[in-house]
This record gives sequence, structure tokens and C-alpha cells, in this order.
Amino acid sequence: MRARYRRITRFAARYLVQAWWYELFLPRFGLGWISARGRTRRLLRIAQRFHVLAVDLGGLMIKVGQFMSSRLDVLPPIITKELEGLQDEVPAVPFAEMRERIEEELGMPLTRAFAFVDERPLAAASLGQAHRATLTEAMAEESGLRDVVVKVQRPGIDRIVDVDLRALRKVGRWLSKVSIVSDRVDMPALVEEFAVTSLEEIDYLHEAANSERFAADFARDGGVAVPAVAWERTTRRVLTLEDVSAIKVNDVEALRAAGIDPSEVAARFASVMFDQLFEDGFFHADPHPGNVFVTPLSTPDAATSDWRFTFIDFGMMGEVPPGLRRGLRRVLIAAASRDGKGLVDGIRDIGVLLPSADTVQLERAMTQLFSRFGGMGFAELQEVDPREFRAFAVEFGDVVRTLPFQLPENFLLIVRAMSLTSGMCSALDPAFNIWDAVEPYAQRLIREESGNTAQALVREVGAVAAVTARLPRRLDTLISRFEEGAVSVQTPRIERRLRDLERMIRRVVSAVLFTGLLIGGILLQPEQGFWGTTLVVASVAPLSHALLAGFVARRNGG
Repeated sequence: MRARYRRITRFAARYLVQAWWYELFLPRFGLGWISARGRTRRLLRIAQRFHVLAVDLGGLMIKVGQFMSSRLDVLPPIITKELEGLQDEVPAVPFAEMRERIEEELGMPLTRAFAFVDERPLAAASLGQAHRATLTEAMAEESGLRDVVVKVQRPGIDRIVDVDLRALRKVGRWLSKVSIVSDRVDMPALVEEFAVTSLEEIDYLHEAANSERFAADFARDGGVAVPAVAWERTTRRVLTLEDVSAIKVNDVEALRAAGIDPSEVAARFASVMFDQLFEDGFFHADPHPGNVFVTPLSTPDAATSDWRFTFIDFGMMGEVPPGLRRGLRRVLIAAASRDGKGLVDGIRDIGVLLPSADTVQLERAMTQLFSRFGGMGFAELQEVDPREFRAFAVEFGDVVRTLPFQLPENFLLIVRAMSLTSGMCSALDPAFNIWDAVEPYAQRLIREESGNTAQALVREVGAVAAVTARLPRRLDTLISRFEEGAVSVQTPRIERRLRDLERMIRRVVSAVLFTGLLIGGILLQPEQGFWGTTLVVASVAPLSHALLAGFVARRNGG
């Protein structure tokens, strides 16, 4: 376990130093072209080596890789593609070990607990593996189930998760000391959110309770099903569920063979995920193809057509608090109506954008983005000249980078769920247009929001009346302070920019002084060795200031 911890932290330290050198240090001295020239090759090498590390170690490293592979929104395709399929490469645990685990957990011989258990795993994951089984006649009669899937935790997974989380927490602390990261993401908090989710995933009683809550949310929707839990054969480390295996949601050929239109599956899947996020506030955060089936129905009805979705694996679930849900609704409505300012306001409401951010330029960028690319589907965007995207990125890249972004609590799982949903729908239907899925839903939300307009108006009138009542006294106080000379005007943003400019000028002067001393010392060295050496040594001081002044200023909060 100690060696495992060292491997993870050493891997992270090596590539963090490499990223600092190429992405921060070299560009600071006008050598960004060196970084840009080999960036693709470096990223591929990092992804390949992490892939090897994750498969070798398993545990939470597989989960980290899976998360990165789903981040098509922020990571280059060269990384996400390399990490795809990590889950499928997890080696299975020999059945003898799993048998011992089941018997220890259930407190009885395997032959007494089940009439039959298939020794070949149905699926092997990073934290556990699943086997098909049949309940005994007595248990089948009592539970109403017969064919089941037994999900069993890998032996020693508790210790592995503990070590992995300790290593990730250390890496998170390292990243929190890098201003370009800490200004946008609270890395320790993000790691803790990942830790909570991971610990919940290895508690199968928690997963079973999640599945029943999810089933209750969709109790009136015949288009969504959840496997029943055999509680008599379920513990914290063993979970026994109804066997609901059917067509994998992304198996286009099998869907067509069953007479099911993949494009209809894509549209309905997006709608189901929107319902979870914006209506129920309790959502499946890991809707990858292995966790969602399309189940043909022998007796179709008008509500569900002739098939339905069946979700499994409820270890990774997310909740959307009411305030965050309102912000997400506002973002969705703004996106559907191509409202750049409304979208930025919604992002601010969610908490991704801090209240102090100056968003005028961002609003202009969003308006132009909607004007040029709004309404385009995935296939249409692929036809756009890449130079257009690059020009847009160059024009507004600096604006976005200077804004104080952060990831609020619970947002990590929302991003993951929506990334997987978008990818799944595009795989089912290359012509899938997310706007087509968003707009009907947004229109419904707009109608619901308009129903509250009268109440909002009453609240606004009350607030204005309260402000008006206090206004005379506040004006009188303000005038008195003017007369006393006690009013000062502060412009934090301008002052901050001036401080930055002043620091930059001082560092440029230091860099010029270093260059002069170094070159002078080298030229004098052959003829006047003492003075030449003195100048070379003296050049170290301005070099140190040029390199370290920015770091010291950030540490001091300036």
C-alpha cells in the first residue's frame, strides 16, 4: 500500500512539474512557441502513461480515468480517446476469492444462499464485479425474484480506496498552491466531493436505497424501470438485484434489429436525464452505456411505446439543491432563447462565476457565439471551418481566462452526467441536435416560470417600497459624510491592474539588468577575470527577482 501511494504521488508530481515548465515558465519569457510545438505529443504521452498506471493499480485510478475520459468539454480529444474503455480493461478477480467474500458477508454457504451462481463474471469493474445467479425456490417465493445479478466488492477494496484518497488529497493540496488552478477551482473541496462519492459507491446498502428512491421518482413513468432489490441477500459488500439485462443503450445494430429507432432513443434519453436534473433534483451521475439498457416490452402501451429504459448501478448519484436547480433552469432557458446576457447571469446564479466578475466582455462573447453557432447540432459543428473556432478562441480566450471561475459543490457530478448524456446521444444519432432536445423542455420551464411572475412582481414592489422608505435618511447620511470629507472612492479592479503593471515593469527592468550583467561579465572574463566573474555572480540577484517576484506577490495576496 505504501508503494501504491508513492506511485500515484510520484506520477502526479512528475507531470505537474512538466506542466509548470511548459505552460507557465516558458511562456513567461516569450518561449510559448516551444510549449505549443510539442503540446499534442506531450498530452498523448501523459494520457498513455496514466492509462497504464490506472490499469495496473485499479481502484480509484480507474474512476479518475473514467471521469477524465468524459470531460470532452475541457480536455483535448487526444486525452479522452486514450482513456476511453478503461473500465473494460479491469481484470476479473478469481471466483474462489469472490465466493469466500459472498459467504463471509451472507453468513452461509453459497449453495444455501443461491441455487446457482455463474462463476464467469458478467462484468468486472474497478470496485467490484457481478455474477449471474438464481435464487433458491424458498427465497424466490419470498422475494418474488428468481433470476438475479450478484454484485460483490473486490477483496481489500476498502484499504485501496483509503490509500488512493490520501494520495489524491495530497495532489489536490499541491494544485491548490498553483494560482491558475486555485483562482478557479477549490481543489481540496473537489477531491473531498470525489471522496464522498467514492465511499458511497463501496457501500452497497447505500446503493440499494438509492435505487429505490430513483424508482419512486419514476413510479408514474412507464418509460423508465429499475431492478428490484433482493434485500435478504444484500449487505454492505454484496448486492443482489433482479436480472434486467437487455439491449445496451448504445448498441445501434441491436436496437435496429429490435425495430427501435436509435434517434428516438437519443431524444428520449436526453429528456429523461433533463427530468432528473431539473425536476426531481436526484440524478444518475454515471449513465454510461453499461448502466443503461433499452428493454423491449411484450405488452406496449401508449405511454411507453414498445420499449423503455432500464437503469442500473446507483452507486454514483447526485443531488441538485433547489437554489442550484433554479440557476440551471435559468441557464437552460437562456440557452434555448440564445440570450447571451441571460446565460451569463444564470452561470453567476449557479455559482460557477463569482459575483465580483466583470462580465461585459463575456456577455458579448456569448452573444456572438449564439449568433454564429447557436442551434447547430454536433454533425453541423463538425462541418464548420476549424479556423473559425480558433479565431473565436483567440479573440475571447483571454477574457475567459481572467474571469474568476470556480466549481461549486455538487457541480462535478452534474457536469459528468451531462457530458455522458451528450456523448451518448451523439453516438446514437450523429445528427442529434442538443437544441432540439433543450428547446421543448425550456419552453415548458418558461411557462412554469411565467406562472410565478405575479408573485415575483409583488415581492419586487415590496422591496422597492422598503428601499424608497429608507432613501431620505441614507441620502442625508451620505451628504453629511461628503461635508466631513469622509467619503473615499475605491476602484479595486483598477488598483489591482496598476499593481500588476508596476510589478511587471520592475520584473522587466530586472530581466534587462540580468542580461546586461551576464553579457558584460562574459565579455570581460577573458581579459579581466575577477571583474567578469563578479558581474556574472551579481546577475543572479536580478534574475531571482525576475523569476520569483510574481510568486512572492501571489503568496502575499498582492
